[in-house]
Amino acid sequence: MGRLTTHVLDTTRGTPAAGVRIELQRAAGDGFSTLVEACTNADGRCDAPLLAGDDMQPGSYQLLFHVGAYFRAGQGEGASPFLDIVPIRFAISDAGGHYHVPLVVTPWSYSTYRGS
Repeated sequence: MGRLTTHVLDTTRGTPAAGVRIELQRAAGDGFSTLVEACTNADGRCDAPLLAGDDMQPGSYQLLFHVGAYFRAGQGEGASPFLDIVPIRFAISDAGGHYHVPLVVTPWSYSTYRGS
């Protein structure tokens, strides 16, 4: 059974990033439509796959990671991190596959890859 998962790692603190709001969107016409909204748990992961089973369809998607709010909450009032919302666009070609799209992030930079 195919599924889409993610997690967020805060490399500034060297810990999973708990409490990051994530939106999963699918390409629709000239834009994107939101399919799922979730928030990372204490392990920096979502409690359930973002997509699984019949919801897993080939197509173009994007994950929006709301890291600005996460970093502002950890830095105190008035803090202004460089990054606000990190968009990661990707394609699902095999609806039966496992797609894991992690985000490694600081207030100033990020990286991603297709994990396992």
